[in-house]
Amino acid sequence: MNISRQVFGMTVLALATATAGAQPSPKPAAAPLKAEVIHWWTSGGESAAVKAMADAYRAAGGVWVDTAVALGEQARSVAINRIVGGNPPTAAQFNTSKQFLDVVEQGLLNNVDEAAAQGGWDKVLPETVLNVIKVKGHFYAAPINIHMPAWIWTSKAAFKKAGIANEPKSMDELFAALDKLKAAGLIALAHGGQPWQDNTVFAAVLSNVGGRELYLKVMRDRDAKAINSAEFKHVLLSFKRLQSYVDKGSPGRNWNDATALLINGRAGVQFMGDWAKGEFALAKQVAGRDYGCIAGFGPNSPYIIQGDVLVFPKTTQPDAVKAQKLLASVATSPATQIAFSIKKGSIPARSDIDASQLDICGQQGVAIMKDKTRQLGNGEVYLTPDQNGAMQDILTAYWNRSMPVEKVQKDLAAALNN
Repeated sequence: MNISRQVFGMTVLALATATAGAQPSPKPAAAPLKAEVIHWWTSGGESAAVKAMADAYRAAGGVWVDTAVALGEQARSVAINRIVGGNPPTAAQFNTSKQFLDVVEQGLLNNVDEAAAQGGWDKVLPETVLNVIKVKGHFYAAPINIHMPAWIWTSKAAFKKAGIANEPKSMDELFAALDKLKAAGLIALAHGGQPWQDNTVFAAVLSNVGGRELYLKVMRDRDAKAINSAEFKHVLLSFKRLQSYVDKGSPGRNWNDATALLINGRAGVQFMGDWAKGEFALAKQVAGRDYGCIAGFGPNSPYIIQGDVLVFPKTTQPDAVKAQKLLASVATSPATQIAFSIKKGSIPARSDIDASQLDICGQQGVAIMKDKTRQLGNGEVYLTPDQNGAMQDILTAYWNRSMPVEKVQKDLAAALNN
């Protein structure tokens, strides 16, 4: 009995001695916040841009999991199926439009009000963007950038070969340049014959030929009288005239392959959003030296606002919510938005940035955005996905087939008011 007590006492003493100078065990380090992002940034310039965002997220301590899906419609479908199926990504790319409104209304997204408040979004974002991302007082999307889909790009090499000294300053001058390019044996208009690209050309013609008032009457108000007017008929005829300048390889061509025709000097002009500039940058071409960029004809030409956002699927998992908040904050910071836009060809969604790091096209876009009277939403801001799809179908049919312009007007009036 005494021996047992002695042994027990020695054991206690030994333990006490061994632990007397020991420090408390450190808490295990928190796991980095993993963010899986579904997106369709898959072309060369787009991939470089998304890498800039991923690098910024990693620098903030997160882990970026890249899930790239070619084509916007396919990527959005994958994202929505994952959300509905209970296996949501951390975030998903959508356009600055009504594309994700149904998902919001079904309660399938987390809001990012905290990031919006910290970033002062109400003060630094254009009204057109705020009207899309803010639903019933809550922010449901983080705006990444602003794209303008109606830019006109020109190849300096092709213009030189065709004997064109100056960039066109009106639609009449543009048609004259296209005639010279065609006569020189070049592809006058590099175009990818896909419905959304046809729609892009139409938007550029409507804004430049029709002007701000007609654009809003057609897109926002869906005014049947305006759609059936002589002014809108002139817009449609100008749009159709452009089809005579494309080459036989146009149908089904991807937009970046059309841009490549300008980069290698085989084509002279392309109507495309400023994401095309990412392809020029990737090819080491310089704005003003190798290619020209025309935001519109004249100092009052409309500047159509499009862009990309990230939405954040509903989840209650603490780490996933933290990852969403971190990603929303990082993606909308001035530094990330500038780095992303330099690669992507866009301009930052925020107005409180230093535009000096952007090229001359980007600086031109930032300067125009300061004039609110020139800002317009793209068609997807004003139209539902079904209305926009119906319009694209009608325009593509008109682009590719011979049909009376009056029928197109009537079909559009009916489709947009359905």
